[in-house]
Amino acid sequence: MWEEGVVLVVEGIDSFYGRVQALRGVTLSVADGEMVALFGANGAGKTTTLRAISGMVSTRAGAISFEGRDLGGLTPERVAALGVAHIPEGRGVFSGMTVWQNLKMGGFVHRLPPDELDRRIDEVLALFPRLGERMGQAAGTMSGGEQQMLAIARALIGRPKLLMLDEPSHGLAPKVVQELFELLAKLRAGGTSLLIVEQYAAVALSVVDRGYVLERGRVVSEGAAARLRADWHELAGAYLGT
Repeated sequence: MWEEGVVLVVEGIDSFYGRVQALRGVTLSVADGEMVALFGANGAGKTTTLRAISGMVSTRAGAISFEGRDLGGLTPERVAALGVAHIPEGRGVFSGMTVWQNLKMGGFVHRLPPDELDRRIDEVLALFPRLGERMGQAAGTMSGGEQQMLAIARALIGRPKLLMLDEPSHGLAPKVVQELFELLAKLRAGGTSLLIVEQYAAVALSVVDRGYVLERGRVVSEGAAARLRADWHELAGAYLGT
């Protein structure tokens, strides 16, 4: 049930790929201005959870609400228009298009008029000055870290209330991962709520507010970041295969 100050509520959702059940009664929430992480081994259901929230996969049970509105049955485009931005694993930039063209695509779902789109591009370039130096460069020729920045910047054009990222640090150097999470913390401080699937638990748990651990489509542990850090050795051995 939705409560004041809670942006996202996922209640007992089940999801399938054909006959294979991927999610089993997953329940989680994200509060306004909170950063929450999902952890788990490959196949635990982390990516499917994000895809269910954004409308990319259907659910057979449970409910998903965003700011009190039921997201059930909505298309990904409609979910995005409501203020939920989803950056999939692999970043999803248009590699053959320039940085400027990629940023313009960030306003497509929201049908922004040209003047407003230009203003919002200026806003995100203030956060990502490096992108401002590469506006005419093809996105596919940039480094992995720069492409991740571009993916986030493009999502921010729509001024999302909730930003979801699937393995944002995948393939990035440790120094770039640290810079990335510092940026995400800055976004949270600015009022954006975040839900993140992340492999670098140590880095993520130093920044996020809370976390959930999934195993075989179920939430098997949850709590404040400090508690998960304290229990991480036990959790990793039991559920993550490490």
